[in-house]
Amino acid sequence: MSEDGDSVTAGIGGNDDTDAARRRPPGGLLELLAARGVVVCCGSGGVGKTTTAAAIGLLAAGTGRRACVVTIDPARRLADALGAVDVANVPHRIPGPWPGELSAVMLDVKGTFDDLVGRYARDPAQAERILANRLYTNLVSVLSGTQEYMATEKLFELYETGDFDLVVVDTPPTRNALDFLDAPRRLAGFLDNRIFRLLLTPGRAYLRAMSVATQLLLRTLAKVAGSEIVEDTIAFFQAFEGMEEGFRDRAARVEKLLAEQETGFVVVAAPRRDSIDEATFFAHKLAASGHGLDAVVVNRCQPSFGPQTTTGGQSAEAGAHRASDRAAWGVLSANLAEMDAVAARETVYVASLAGVAQGARVVTVPILDEDVHDMQGLEAVARHLAGGELPWDGEKAGDRE
Repeated sequence: MSEDGDSVTAGIGGNDDTDAARRRPPGGLLELLAARGVVVCCGSGGVGKTTTAAAIGLLAAGTGRRACVVTIDPARRLADALGAVDVANVPHRIPGPWPGELSAVMLDVKGTFDDLVGRYARDPAQAERILANRLYTNLVSVLSGTQEYMATEKLFELYETGDFDLVVVDTPPTRNALDFLDAPRRLAGFLDNRIFRLLLTPGRAYLRAMSVATQLLLRTLAKVAGSEIVEDTIAFFQAFEGMEEGFRDRAARVEKLLAEQETGFVVVAAPRRDSIDEATFFAHKLAASGHGLDAVVVNRCQPSFGPQTTTGGQSAEAGAHRASDRAAWGVLSANLAEMDAVAARETVYVASLAGVAQGARVVTVPILDEDVHDMQGLEAVARHLAGGELPWDGEKAGDRE
């Protein structure tokens, strides 16, 4: 594992060096975790973002903090790695040797939306009308941005309980980092839409307020998709009446939390040119939206094995000559040279990203012996994020003695 130990005070694309320095604590991820109440892990799919989020939560628990990790991982790798088959939409406590607490949540988009409906409905009858509406049940799973908003909602819900010192969020994989950050604003914009407000009007009065074009659109939809769909749509919006203000206020509070200094952002990448380009894109988008980048984690890096020598300082090639094993040495030497070439190329990629993400801590995690599928593998990742040793390593060594 290698780590870029030189932090630069100026943030990527930032104009306020003082604010950048105030937001980003010096040192590695341990210092970051001590200074934040929320950590948002951004990045494209397939770069180890879920594993990194879980390892950050594990590391925070190792420092004595009460940490909760929220993941949107459909493969349930987080649950498997943590040994928690019961991880669901509510915090599940993970037992372990750490001095703090570690919990995990597997985001259930519909369950989270259902909870919001129940919270802001005037009475149970209104909530039941919405939850039973066919349009609602379909929209929850397919509406663009729903998953991103529910992730921010679950983050806010856990943060507000006060049960956790740190909430770590594994965001949905997306090309646009702002899909997650803009989710609360997009919801508020939808609630302020003129047609939405008209459809909330009780009874048939909305027809008088609608323009001729809107009424024509509804009639056309009824012919193409069926009158039941239009009726379900109107019934849904009418059932929603009176709840929009609660949703709007909630979205504003979520957006405020994401912009606060207590919220940190970590971009996760793989040491490939396409992934580095994606991470650079994320970093620029975060800067453009006014969010500081705290750290960059590059997973599955090829380690460099250095000069090809044997014990005693003699060259491995000389030893191969004496053993008449030139063919085997040639194969091994070629493999080693290829791995060193890969390591050199990845070092250039990581350096280019570090140059862009100025002010952020850059941490590399090497290729492990096997994929992370249990607590031991997760601890290995956390160990690299911590700089080589976990806070509870000494206690475990003492137990073995």
